[in-house]
Amino acid sequence: MSKIDVIIPVYKPTEKLFTLLDRLKEQTMPVNRIILINTEQGYFDTLIAGTNFWQRYKNITVKHISKREFDHGYTRRRAVAESDADYFVMMTDDAIPADDCLIEKLLAPVMEGRAGMSYARQLTGDSSSVIEKFTRKFNYPEKSELKSKEDLAEKGIKTFFASNVCAAYDRKTFDDLGGFVKHTIFNEDMIYARKLIDAGGKIAYVAEARVYHSHNYTGKQQFQRNFDLGVSHAQYPDVFGGISTENEGIKLVKMTCRYLVSIRKPWLIFQLIWQSGCKYLGYFLGKRYRRLPDRAVKVFSMNKEYWK
Repeated sequence: MSKIDVIIPVYKPTEKLFTLLDRLKEQTMPVNRIILINTEQGYFDTLIAGTNFWQRYKNITVKHISKREFDHGYTRRRAVAESDADYFVMMTDDAIPADDCLIEKLLAPVMEGRAGMSYARQLTGDSSSVIEKFTRKFNYPEKSELKSKEDLAEKGIKTFFASNVCAAYDRKTFDDLGGFVKHTIFNEDMIYARKLIDAGGKIAYVAEARVYHSHNYTGKQQFQRNFDLGVSHAQYPDVFGGISTENEGIKLVKMTCRYLVSIRKPWLIFQLIWQSGCKYLGYFLGKRYRRLPDRAVKVFSMNKEYWK
């Protein structure tokens, strides 16, 4: 029987982590091991103090690293090296399975050999804004799809769009392609996904595999997040070069405007314009980060430890 591990980078965990781990225990397809790679042990120890954590979750391995050691690519490479499973699922510590079939549905196209990687649909919570809910539906629609190299001309960057918020991998394919990049500020999932596509592999978007995951970012946070996005695009021209990303953003803004008018909340268009402006400016500057003073780069970036 094939073994499946779940790998979760953890930083400043909240009680959401317990909910995630409990949902993983209830899955119809059993998980062999859950590997937590935690940044800064003190935060983790504070969360589990006074609980029966180790008795409650017996199949968990926890590896602690310092904040200075964290890197989006290398940290996940290190965690995968701890696993000997045939397949593994990457998750974030704030992604909550919507039901007990998440692992089964997510892994189906990978285990059946139809894809080398698959990723789940992300649903918003009750506290999410109207704009955030629409954005999630745009990026994670109700219909599943299988993407390949042949889609690059039509879909562009969407061909290798994939998210490690919840994604499954075939371990042999992963190792053959060299795994996650060793050093990146962001986008380790899409950098790997592009390698998979270029090698003739396929990526499955599995709409039936669902997790609750969303953020209500402020304008400043949108700016910083998209600054780091721009940095990663600048650093990996072999992955992102020659493929337009702005077109998708413009398309999303136009569709969101129409949606806000249709639900009779046109005043939210001002909020949309503000957020979109923050995203675009952050991305624009991130792509040109080499021309900026070091001090400005550190201020603009969400992942400040990366620059140390």
